[in-house]
Amino acid sequence: MGIDFDANKPIYQQLVNRISSEIIRGVRQGGEKLPSVREYALEAGVNANTIQRVYRELENLQIVVTKRGQGTFITDNHKRLDTLRETMKVEFIQQFIRDMKDMGFSTQEMVESIQSEGRDKK
Repeated sequence: MGIDFDANKPIYQQLVNRISSEIIRGVRQGGEKLPSVREYALEAGVNANTIQRVYRELENLQIVVTKRGQGTFITDNHKRLDTLRETMKVEFIQQFIRDMKDMGFSTQEMVESIQSEGRDKK
């Protein structure tokens, strides 16, 4: 199957972001077991070592917990998951602002566009 990756960003980081995003969106739940390293490597179309790095990074971020002999599980620490959600929101907003400013848009133009788009989507 495989995933389409951005050639300008490390694959492991894209996968960390992907899993984090799935958790935030509720696709993956606290306490849920992640696929084995081999299973996820096949699903993503990457080397198993890459997935090991992804899981290690997620564990360092305290997003997952590895239980010896059982597998890797999403933390059920709701406070940590709320912090992850807030952190990702801020990162996306900051990136959006940087990109828009690089294209020459003012803060006011950004705000007006967001308000307009928000009204159109209701």
